[in-house]
Amino acid sequence: MMRRLLLCVLPALLLLSGCAAPVDPDEARESIQVIAMDTAMLITTYGERSPAAAYACEDVIRDLEKQLSRTDPDSAVSRLNAAGTLELGELDEELIPILSAAEAYRRETDGAFDITIAPVVAAWGFAGGEEYRVPGEAELQELLERVDGSAVRVEDRTVTLGPGQAIDLGGIAKGYAAGKLTQIFNEYEVPRALAELGGNVLAWGDRPDGTPWRVGVQDPAHPDDRNALVGVLELVDSFAVTSGSYQRYFQQDGKTYHHIIDPATGRPADSGLTSVTVVAGSGAGGAMCDAYSTALFVMGEEKALDFWRSQQGGALFSLVLVTEDGRVVVADKTGQFNFVPEEGSGYTYETVS
Repeated sequence: MMRRLLLCVLPALLLLSGCAAPVDPDEARESIQVIAMDTAMLITTYGERSPAAAYACEDVIRDLEKQLSRTDPDSAVSRLNAAGTLELGELDEELIPILSAAEAYRRETDGAFDITIAPVVAAWGFAGGEEYRVPGEAELQELLERVDGSAVRVEDRTVTLGPGQAIDLGGIAKGYAAGKLTQIFNEYEVPRALAELGGNVLAWGDRPDGTPWRVGVQDPAHPDDRNALVGVLELVDSFAVTSGSYQRYFQQDGKTYHHIIDPATGRPADSGLTSVTVVAGSGAGGAMCDAYSTALFVMGEEKALDFWRSQQGGALFSLVLVTEDGRVVVADKTGQFNFVPEEGSGYTYETVS
């Protein structure tokens, strides 16, 4: 059995203030929903040029989808996966910086994030279009031989994959798209906005009443209840990205298999975590938060916290970890957000430094 959490806002992060927050009538506002990158997105912009800004954001997202989608046979990624090599034209130009970023995050996380995991993900049925299944050990070992992001080469606008390789940018594409939206907000002089891209949130500025945006972290134990939270993030000028085992999974023979695959084993990561939220300032990059949320989930609590401390002493980004044994661990040295625990959630809350 497969269960997919489909909410009108986000599968992993819920906007709490959208319905109740007072809106200044003097503030122009535009809110649009975009179905792209296999998820429902909501973009709300403020300011005199808010309509133009919102639809410019949609254009950016659609252009990126045409290049980065693995399920669109005409996308740059699909053409690259089919041929093993691709000479990039002007319409494929975004592939170069995102591949460069993906390789940097692979090196930084010692392979916990790797876009060449695609054949393994497909074997489990998580790539889209395939049936869910549990691959055999021999099949996994053969596929794991192809997982090596360092084999992806970009030379003179030509991308070449290693033998038998394919890439999947699902673990970084939406974060990358959120980062591109900051350029739109600057260009259109948007004073405040909230972009929700399927588990990726960009809180731009503050709310019209001058308070932070309030973004709830879903309780992984109750994925179908949008009101079940482990806590609320209060954000200003920040990215927040959540990866969780509850977002996509199937059950077979009484066992649950989730979609976050460990590149070292080829199996769903057995890390003791049920969700990881990465928070960073709007200048840090949504792609980083997206890639790190996946990688740190794979690493598990101890290694994730060690990695967090290794990045500028914990000053580059912040974490909210939800563990299988009922704890919520908050790691923050940036002062980028305030975390408000959810009363009565049943979790134990810890703050680390």
